[in-house]
Order: sequence, then structure tokens, then C-alpha cells
Amino acid sequence: MADLPAQTRLGAIRLRARDVGLLRDFYERAIGLRALSSDDGITVLGTGGGALVELVSAPDAPVRPRGTTGLFHLALLVPNRVELAHALRRVFDAGWHLSGASDHLVSEALYLSDPEGNGIELYRDRPRAEWTRQGEEIAMATLPLDLEGLLAEPGADDEAPSMPDGTVLGHVHLQVADLGGASAFWVDGVGFDVAVSSYPGALFVSAGGYHHHVGLNTWAGVGVPPPPDGARGLDRFEIVVPDEASLSAVRERLAAAAQDDGGGFTAADPSGNGVLIRAA
Repeated sequence: MADLPAQTRLGAIRLRARDVGLLRDFYERAIGLRALSSDDGITVLGTGGGALVELVSAPDAPVRPRGTTGLFHLALLVPNRVELAHALRRVFDAGWHLSGASDHLVSEALYLSDPEGNGIELYRDRPRAEWTRQGEEIAMATLPLDLEGLLAEPGADDEAPSMPDGTVLGHVHLQVADLGGASAFWVDGVGFDVAVSSYPGALFVSAGGYHHHVGLNTWAGVGVPPPPDGARGLDRFEIVVPDEASLSAVRERLAAAAQDDGGGFTAADPSGNGVLIRAA
């Protein structure tokens, strides 16, 4: 099976929201995104570099129950360490709080949740030359992050009310019912490579040697059910391949699971997590 091209990246993530106004205010003030458009019940937030988070108005959507599959977190990747310090200050200045802060060896990350419980990671990557390997896998860990050291980074005190244009959706981490079925979809079907499989209860997959574009875990339990149809939270996220030939190859592998959607197609993994795959 051909792997996904190294140029594969993620696009925007779409969330179903009970209160779009509340979430828009949060993503603008605490995260630093800007509203780019609002039309047909979809509010698009991002930077000058493009859309990152789309909010679909769904005021009657049921709450996603605990112990179900779905979004673990969306992860916004900033260009450098000083921008991560700016991200931390924006969270604090908005009166919000972190749920965690970790050094993953390949990256440094801040964790929090939005007002409707969607998990968020804000992170910066270390240069790839500094990544190490354990056998055939990229070495990753979860170590404490020195927040005081981060805030002491030169330039951390500069005014930065917004995310920089170089910010991207670096990865999406999903809760799934089982790793075997998830691997069959994301590796054998979509075409990602396995980057890390030794982390307890988790699998990390990527294209182009990245540490992960999609994280998958069973930390809510093996065999947990999907949330109710149309529940708040993840609707879909985008995988962007470089050309039509790559798109056709993925569609052929996913076959009956794929449904045409404009210039691409949508599919859902065995745990009900939706994805839109399109060409750049």
C-alpha cells in the first residue's frame, strides 16, 4: 500500500456548538483566533493563513456523554516557543485556566478545554533534528513543562493579541473504541504511517515522518460507544493531500466508506469520528 505523500497536512476542524457566540468569544479572546466568516450557520475562525476552527450552530444538539468516542483534543501548532509563551499569556489574560502542560520531547504543549468541553492543545514543535528515536519509533514522553521558563522566553512580554499567521492545525487526537479497528481505518485505509505504537492505550499516526497528525486512544475504555447522533463536539476535520491522484488513491482504499463531498469526500472511522479528505 502506498503511504500518504509527505506534503499531507490537516486543514480545519469543524465542531457542533450549542452556543456559537460563547465559543466564538472564547476562541477569539483566550486562543487568539479571528472570525473570518459567518454564513449558513457556520462561523469560521482562523488567522490570515486560513481557517482553523469552524463552529456549526446546533442549539439542540445533545451533550456528548462521558465514556464515548469522539474528540480528545484539537491541537493548534504555533511557529516557535515565544508564540507558545504568547498563547499562554492569552489564556491567563482571558481568565481561563490550563488543565495541563507537558514536555513531549518532540514538542512543548499546553492543555485546556473550551466552554463546551472540547479539548484543546496549544503547542510548538522542537526542530526535527532534535527528535530522537527508540528503535523504529519517534521517542515521545509526557514530562512536566516549565511554565516559568516558558514565560521568561525573550519576547514573551510583547503584545500579541492574536495567533500568528503561521499557526496550523497540527494534529487531532481522537478517542476510539479499539486500536485495531482504528489502525485498519487510519493506517490501512487513509494511508498514514505508524509513528508511535508503544504508548499505553494509544496509537500515533502521521505522514512525512511527523510525530503525529492523528492520535488515537482507548483511555475512556475499550469498546466504548459513539455519542448520540449530532452530539456537540467533533463533526469532522480535514486531511489535505497534495493532488488529485493522491486523493483518488485514498478514496479507492476507503471504497464504500467514502461519500463524495464537493472537491473531496467524507468518511467516518469505526468509532464514528468524521473526516473530510480533499486535495490542496
